[in-house]
Amino acid sequence: MKAVRGKYFFGGVHPHDNKALSSACALEYMPDPAVAVISTSQSLGKPAVPVVEAGQEVKRGELIARADGFISSDVFSSICGTVEEIKDMPGAGGAPEKFIFIRNNNKTETAFLPPLSSPTAEEIKARIKEAGIVGLGGAGFPTAVKASPRTPVDTLVLNGAECEPYLTCDHRLMLEKTDEIVRGARYLALALGVSSIIIGIEANKPDCIAAFEPYEDIKVVILKKKYPMGGEKQLVYVTTGRRIGLPPKLPADSGVVVENVATAYAICEAVELGKPLFERVLTVSGGAVTTPKNIWVKVGTKLEDIVNFCGGESLPPKKVVQGGPMTGMALASYDVYTHKTTSGLLLMTPREAAAEEPTPCLNCGKCADVCPMHLMPMNTAFYANAGDFEAAAKYGGTMSCIECGACEYTCPAKRPLIQAIRKTKAEMRKIMAGGQKK
Repeated sequence: MKAVRGKYFFGGVHPHDNKALSSACALEYMPDPAVAVISTSQSLGKPAVPVVEAGQEVKRGELIARADGFISSDVFSSICGTVEEIKDMPGAGGAPEKFIFIRNNNKTETAFLPPLSSPTAEEIKARIKEAGIVGLGGAGFPTAVKASPRTPVDTLVLNGAECEPYLTCDHRLMLEKTDEIVRGARYLALALGVSSIIIGIEANKPDCIAAFEPYEDIKVVILKKKYPMGGEKQLVYVTTGRRIGLPPKLPADSGVVVENVATAYAICEAVELGKPLFERVLTVSGGAVTTPKNIWVKVGTKLEDIVNFCGGESLPPKKVVQGGPMTGMALASYDVYTHKTTSGLLLMTPREAAAEEPTPCLNCGKCADVCPMHLMPMNTAFYANAGDFEAAAKYGGTMSCIECGACEYTCPAKRPLIQAIRKTKAEMRKIMAGGQKK
């Protein structure tokens, strides 16, 4: 189907995308880790509960932690080996997580689910849940929940925007696994009971746009190169013209379900191969890595091993980021292990990772000018710094923030706006749960 142009949305920024570092790098498979260290917190919601114990032999794809509740996801072994220990330790963000250590025995046995042939909608929904599939665009929301929306939907939107600078893992997946993504989208559309499938792709990926145009049942929408084009609310509007209200409104309330292209690929593998989600593609990039790459990596792989696979550091990085530079997390060391949602690892030079000291707010209003959610980030920061988080949320509109980072990117005073926003959200959750105001 011939591609059409998407609509314009308010706000946003235009950072240098720096995708040329890795966009031409074909997908590679990284060797399995000697020890896979797999967190039970692999999705938004509650951590999974371990179902294995030390000394137990496991196969690749075998269930090692069961979902605990509605918003949770099953966790699977990414290698064959022996469970060495299960212990709590800090995750990438410093919060404690439970990790399962599995020593590789170099076998290739698998414990996949049986493949499905001509599956029904209910069989697809069950398979998505059984395979532990989550949204691979960042948040990690369990896909099984999205596949059973509370309100009627008529449209599936695939997110192929990949608007984060540096990241090209979705770009390569769309080029090299086009048909699998389409088949996965069709399975999800069948599960949802919809006939309209749209894929939104930013204009800086003409090769991906051309790859999807031959599919008559897929409407290709060319998106303006703009950040955060891949945000759900922005993507739904530019591809369908529908607006999503403020929280707790979801895309499904406007008749739309949004899924990342990598999630569609995982659904295809789960249905046709019975393969649970235990590996993904991630981008390794930045001016301080010797060889940028897009690689298939097993969940639970140590970041240090990934850097070594890419030739190590070409020079000492100023900042190491897990994810993209706008929404990712700066790391203190490489002693961190990949999750289902780990989309990138960036080794950034001093020029790439400008780290000026913040100065007092200039009251210029630029943060509000670029906010795609029409919020007032300066108010959140002002009241949060004063310790009045209820006022920060009220006058900044903080709870509607999608944490895209556009405000902080454009701030001439280099204020830590996202830090203030996340702190306010955390304190408001405590207050709403009955905690004491800080």
